[in-house]
Amino acid sequence: MADTITPNELQDLLAAGNVTLLDVRRRADRDAAPQGIPGATWKDPELVESWGDELPREKPVVIYCVRGGSVSSSVQSSLRGKNLDVTFVAGGLAAWDVSK
Repeated sequence: MADTITPNELQDLLAAGNVTLLDVRRRADRDAAPQGIPGATWKDPELVESWGDELPREKPVVIYCVRGGSVSSSVQSSLRGKNLDVTFVAGGLAAWDVSK
């Protein structure tokens, strides 16, 4: 999978039901604005080493943070180190909100 995915591409994957969607916003960002992309599971990005091995390997993983920057990139790197097929939403949750 590519490094990033657009909100429209994510919508297509979600409609097909063939993706694991993770909200990897920092806890403070999530607490300040708890609304995320429907169907996503929140995972603390600071603890990626502890939960990364628990993810299903049979389908791609899509992650997002607030703006699709350093948090997503860091989590993506960690998960790819665990041989997971992972990409992140370009522009993060902000881009998803704009696309709705």
